[in-house]
Amino acid sequence: MRGLSIGQVAERTGLSVHALRFYEREGLLADPVRRESNGRRVYTEDDVDWLDMCIKFRSSGMPLDTIRKYTELVRQGPGNEQDRLALLRSHQDHVTSQIQDLTECLNVISHKVGVYQEHLEAGTAECLWVGPSQSSTSEAS
Repeated sequence: MRGLSIGQVAERTGLSVHALRFYEREGLLADPVRRESNGRRVYTEDDVDWLDMCIKFRSSGMPLDTIRKYTELVRQGPGNEQDRLALLRSHQDHVTSQIQDLTECLNVISHKVGVYQEHLEAGTAECLWVGPSQSSTSEAS
């Protein structure tokens, strides 16, 4: 079986070589990275799949400590699935909350886009932002 070089894995995952070394140092890979006789790292497709999952975890805001804890649980093998599930559910709840917050933000932005669009089409855009020094009775939009 021919493995993948660190450069190939960097290209496939979008992580830098430095980041891959960091992930390895921090214990974020499920399996130890194999080394050739000359010391070069040799990655597997499983490593790439694991890294892709870790990238999604990080992109969703999962802290490195939590990814490390999940990795440690996986390394321990069967018997701790409840712990893994609890960790994943906790992060799922966090991401769901973030999505709800972002949806509220998007609703505000979408409303403002609609207001600006209407006023620009009607030729009344000059009234959209009137600073306090210009008028104390106008509503700032």
